[in-house]
Amino acid sequence: MAGSFLAAAPNDWPQFRGPDGQGAQANVQPPTHWTDRENIAWKVRLPGPGTSTPIVFGERIYLTYFTGSPGNQLTRHLLALDASNGATVWDRAVPAVAPDQERIREEHGYATNSPAADAERIYTFFGASGVYAFNHQGQQLWHADVGKGLNGWGSAASPILFRQLLIVNASVESESLIALDQKTGREVWRLPGIKESWNTPIVAVPPGGGEPELAIAISGKILGVDPSTGKPLWSCQTDIPWYMVPSLVANDGVVYAIGGRTGGAVAVKLGGRGDVTASHRLWIAQKGSNVSSPVFSQGHLYWMHENLGVAYCADAKTGRIVYEQRIDRANQVYASAVLAGDKIYYLQRNGKTCVVRASPNFELLATNDLGERSRFDASPVLTGNRLLLRSKDTLYCIGK
Repeated sequence: MAGSFLAAAPNDWPQFRGPDGQGAQANVQPPTHWTDRENIAWKVRLPGPGTSTPIVFGERIYLTYFTGSPGNQLTRHLLALDASNGATVWDRAVPAVAPDQERIREEHGYATNSPAADAERIYTFFGASGVYAFNHQGQQLWHADVGKGLNGWGSAASPILFRQLLIVNASVESESLIALDQKTGREVWRLPGIKESWNTPIVAVPPGGGEPELAIAISGKILGVDPSTGKPLWSCQTDIPWYMVPSLVANDGVVYAIGGRTGGAVAVKLGGRGDVTASHRLWIAQKGSNVSSPVFSQGHLYWMHENLGVAYCADAKTGRIVYEQRIDRANQVYASAVLAGDKIYYLQRNGKTCVVRASPNFELLATNDLGERSRFDASPVLTGNRLLLRSKDTLYCIGK
């Protein structure tokens, strides 16, 4: 099927947190201000609930939702929408092939993992029901089993693309990091020991260049892995003793992680081998977030605490907190931050979005309210000069 949607475009957001997993786009200018009537390019009611973050590839938006429930025809759906107006292009149903958790905590539901896409396929991860690949016409191409484990919080890590591989954090399903062949779904490698890890891995290049390394956070450690082979390269103690949800960011050969129920942050230089805690751990800090992921800009890390309504800025070289600014304690933040040029967008669970300058001098530019009563757990998506915001049941396109 011919069509420009098959070709990658500069405004693509083809996987969770964007092209490189950093939650950032440099040359985009989405609106700073909007209401439920102003700067809404379009909005669509979704056919079912879900908390997965949408992705954008060419002229299409892809997202997942679910219908039914465990014991009553639980079905996941991959939905393709026209990016220009939100119209449905196709909808593919995927019935559950394994028993699922009877109840997911905080009603996160059964469609929480974001898809990933390339010019040939869209890949979806549905927890214990497995990983699926579809072509851009909606035809299922393959299905792979990555484990049957369940958890009360559900499954949330999203797949990432690396060369000819699709890499899946199946910590819940099999306590494993698994690489699948993109064309066939065949398992290429598997790394066990991935415990208490809900974050999506990131791939980055060590200082001075060399082969890329994959970094993933587990309870108490950051692990470095060869993404081509699954070979363990290094491990680093984080002094964060509990499960890790926020995804990592990287810059100039250094990866940064925040997380843990008790809070914390760590910076690790790539390129080491073995236990690199003494040699490559650059700093640790006590402040962090248990849910939302950070962004990196101009030598600083920025993030929002999930419960306190506090925005943080930290010096990336030292971990020193530059500012700790309370914005709104009344509402939680589960969505990961996104960076558009020099503006950071923090989406609260009640649908309010705080726009902050990406600067070590705190500046709140706007607080925007959609007046939506549904909950927002998915992260914002940048696509050109537009912003996608997904509530449990509605997708908004913020733009001129």
